[in-house]
Amino acid sequence: MERPPGKELALAPLQEWGEEEVDGAVYNVTLRRQRSQRPGQGGSRERGRGQAPDPGRSEDFVHYRTCKVRALRAAPLERLVLELVHGDHEQDPAFVPAFLATHRAFVPTDHVLGLLLPLRQVPRPQGEGQEEQGQGHLDLNQEQESRALISVLGSWLLDHPQDFKDPPAHPNLVQVCTFLSWAAPGGVESQEAERLLKHFQEEEELEVAKKLQEEKEGAKEAPEVPEPSHYGPENPLEEEEEHGKEWPELLDFSVDEVAEQLTLMDMELFSQVCLWECLGSVWSHRDKAGGHGTAPSVRATVAQFNTVTSCVLSSVLAGPGLSPPHRAQRLEKWIFIAQRCRELRNFSSLRAILSALQSNPIYRLKRSWAAVSREPLSIYRKLSNIFSDENNHLNSREILSQEEAPLTSPEEETAPGVSPLKVPPGPIPYLGTFLTDLVMLDTALPDLLEGDLINFEKRRKEWEILSRIQHLQRRCMSYNLPSRPPVLAAFRAQRPLSEEQSYRMSRVIEPPAASCPSSPRIRRRISLTKRLSAKLSRERGSSPSHQPGDPPSPSPSLSSGSYPPSPGDGDPLNFSPPPSPGATGLGHKGTLELPLGTEAPELQQVPTSPGSSARAFHPGQQTPDACVIRVSIDHDPGNLYRSILLTSQDKVPGVVLRALQKLHLEQPQPRDYQLFQVLPGARELLIPDNANVFYAMSPASPGDFVLRKKEGAQSPP
Repeated sequence: MERPPGKELALAPLQEWGEEEVDGAVYNVTLRRQRSQRPGQGGSRERGRGQAPDPGRSEDFVHYRTCKVRALRAAPLERLVLELVHGDHEQDPAFVPAFLATHRAFVPTDHVLGLLLPLRQVPRPQGEGQEEQGQGHLDLNQEQESRALISVLGSWLLDHPQDFKDPPAHPNLVQVCTFLSWAAPGGVESQEAERLLKHFQEEEELEVAKKLQEEKEGAKEAPEVPEPSHYGPENPLEEEEEHGKEWPELLDFSVDEVAEQLTLMDMELFSQVCLWECLGSVWSHRDKAGGHGTAPSVRATVAQFNTVTSCVLSSVLAGPGLSPPHRAQRLEKWIFIAQRCRELRNFSSLRAILSALQSNPIYRLKRSWAAVSREPLSIYRKLSNIFSDENNHLNSREILSQEEAPLTSPEEETAPGVSPLKVPPGPIPYLGTFLTDLVMLDTALPDLLEGDLINFEKRRKEWEILSRIQHLQRRCMSYNLPSRPPVLAAFRAQRPLSEEQSYRMSRVIEPPAASCPSSPRIRRRISLTKRLSAKLSRERGSSPSHQPGDPPSPSPSLSSGSYPPSPGDGDPLNFSPPPSPGATGLGHKGTLELPLGTEAPELQQVPTSPGSSARAFHPGQQTPDACVIRVSIDHDPGNLYRSILLTSQDKVPGVVLRALQKLHLEQPQPRDYQLFQVLPGARELLIPDNANVFYAMSPASPGDFVLRKKEGAQSPP
């Protein structure tokens, strides 16, 4: 039966074929069907004889060519390094960028260079005795290896220059410079290596000179604005009034000026984030022994996030004698600043501002919120919907994807007579979403498979997330905003408030009341994570947020400190808009918390054998035999949550032991703890000792658990 003209067979362009094992490496094999059109021979002969073609028959037929495509899934380290040079990068273009971006999770840079550079040795001088038949083929292979190695090193230097920064001598970069000066003298790669080495050396000289200058100035005079202590003075209200007289307030500047300077600072910090520092295996272990100073570029973005949040708090709560209408004007201005950040596509400061407005010290100011005009209140609700935690933060993910997408297709841009549209700068994302995905990915997928093979499929999935961060970093470089030193000075001069100070000032401004009917409500479910955080805060008695007369809040309070950790192995951060503006508060130990409901896309339970299949699952949701749960410990106010992969074979002692080990407790004793599941409505379910946790837990909310010490058990050292 003939197909109508223009109709083609609906064939899948890609088909999974299976796996192959070659030289100790495991490959995923797919069949790729490519299409090419060729003129039909019959039609060509008819036209050659001068006969008219038959309109009922197609003159062209569809020709398919099937290609076998291999992608490395798991291999020993030496085989992975060899693949950088000898691999088919046309068939597997993602291998090299994925390896370069993630290799520091399983091998240091100097080890990779030690395996990579000896692959291309200096050739021996050719003599008359070397003119053999195979010499030309050998030279050709060596030349191809050299070009491949030079290309890999060039990409490495451009995309991940921080991998080679090892002051003061930078031995890895010196080694690369030496090799490239011989293998590609005067080439682009060699010039880039020399430029990078010179740049690192100049940075060190400037840093040394800056330290010497600061020491000299510090010896002569004290700084004009001394850094306040974390807990501040005993009476912050009086000092707040005196402080406001010395420096202009940030809100004295226009909405555009403040939003642009926040965007400028966020852009500079986000563009300097090192991709490997975002990996779950790196970021989630920052609290371990010796982890101090880990991921400095990520910590810097978090410090900025916390500073913006603290700035909103201190500016709104300043002046305890202000009337509600005047304080409402401050709320309105921050709402308009948040709106301007949205227009500038700065989602980082946008979320920081909304988080502060949703914190308990500001949320409970019912008389101030009652004086806010209808228009800014409507804007506030619309902006808060962006960061809804429903459906795995689907709103913010979709909006970010829309902002990333080009305005025109490549065909439209290259069409004649069509002038290309100017792509707007940004967006600047909220980095915590990516960190959460990467931590959950690291929790769900093993590093090694059977036979101690490196699970490179895990690295490919990590690269899918890191590549988005890299793409956004390049887009951010197109911002062209002027720097305004007075605005920056006012921003940095804003005095941060501790958690206790924030609530004390809030309660002085408006004494406790039975309810807050005038505070704006955002219709949204309260996640179990927020209920657990609030419950833990109440039980510890460390936060004054739930004192009699104050409205209940779904989260702990807010403070400035280290960057938002991820739910898997960090201090959780509940900055998603709640049903009321009190969704976020000051975290424990001065740390912001990430939305624990965020899940990694396409998480899979990877089997231990390379030949078995994988099943997709999402944290907090059950598959037939596995799910990811979050476990906290009751007596520890610091690292609230750790993510654990729970299978249908796990019993209470094993789950408790893994949780205690992830919480970095010395000499953990599972028998001293009880495991409780946190249920809706501030209820808890005790999981009996030696019970199967997977089947004993309630299916209504399988995600959150808490460990409590049994009565009479000794406290951990």
